[in-house]
Amino acid sequence: QVQLVESGGGSVQAGGSLRISCVGSGYSYSYDSYCMGWFRQAPGKEREGVSVISWSGSNTYYADSAKGRFTISRDNAKSTLYLQMNGLKPEDTAMYYCAAEQTRPWTAITKMWASGTFTYWGQGTQVTVSS
Repeated sequence: QVQLVESGGGSVQAGGSLRISCVGSGYSYSYDSYCMGWFRQAPGKEREGVSVISWSGSNTYYADSAKGRFTISRDNAKSTLYLQMNGLKPEDTAMYYCAAEQTRPWTAITKMWASGTFTYWGQGTQVTVSS
């Protein structure tokens, strides 16, 4: 049973930075067999993809709202996914979730990420940005 546990959320003022993490366990295959994604959901809004990374880290993709401010990365030796968030804005306030999907062609992964249909999900970590 895959378990994903997010951490590192909190409250920050606009313009500040946070790094959130996601540790995975219980994979049927090795951690580096999975692509990983970050998603977020603000109150009253639908969940949206923030960023996604391939199993090796060589491919990444960002939502327009995250480009230039957020950086996704992973440490396969630690089974850990990261999202470095800089220049935070009040509109970044949301519950942030990590998710995992067994690797497949990158175009398929980005489609699954865009539609939020990854298989394994964490419980989320709250990020609140005040103005």
